[in-house]
Amino acid sequence: MYQVIGTAKSRAFRVLWMMEELGADYEHVPAVPRSEGVTQVNPAGKVPVLVDDGTPITDSTAILAYLADRHGRLTHKAGTLDRARQDSLTQFLLDEFDAALWLAARHSFILPEEMRLSAIKNTLRWEFEASQKTMAHRMADGPFLMGSEMTVPDLILTHCLDWALTARFPITEARLSDYLERMRERPAYRQACAL
Repeated sequence: MYQVIGTAKSRAFRVLWMMEELGADYEHVPAVPRSEGVTQVNPAGKVPVLVDDGTPITDSTAILAYLADRHGRLTHKAGTLDRARQDSLTQFLLDEFDAALWLAARHSFILPEEMRLSAIKNTLRWEFEASQKTMAHRMADGPFLMGSEMTVPDLILTHCLDWALTARFPITEARLSDYLERMRERPAYRQACAL
């Protein structure tokens, strides 16, 4: 049985949702970053942490890739053009969506107050809107980013769009708003939200 450490209000949500999509057995430990239970398995104190057979795996994207490869689901086969496109979408989302949202969070409540630059958030919102246009053009026809099959980037994009709304970063592309509505209807998404 897997153990997923981290609150559902963090990037751990991506892992919890994937567990629900896979129908995998897991234990959820809703620990907050830098708490004792977290630092015991990840000295950096960050969540999520997946513990598999006593071995901790850190960083949400690495965990998602590991689980997808291990279960042979929500991914394309390594060494294929589809996998290259999937990995490209993943990297784009991390660089353009996740990074902007994380930097905004750091300058809102994570960094010490004297280190925060509130004006940076306007620039990050502008970049986030520009990235949405690019993402909308990269989306395939179909219910998911790559078309008819759900993959790891779908988990990341949906989480980032939810995070954006919480952070008051508007979703300006109708195609992304429609996509988010569809993804929120998935039973596994709803199950993860309930945690």
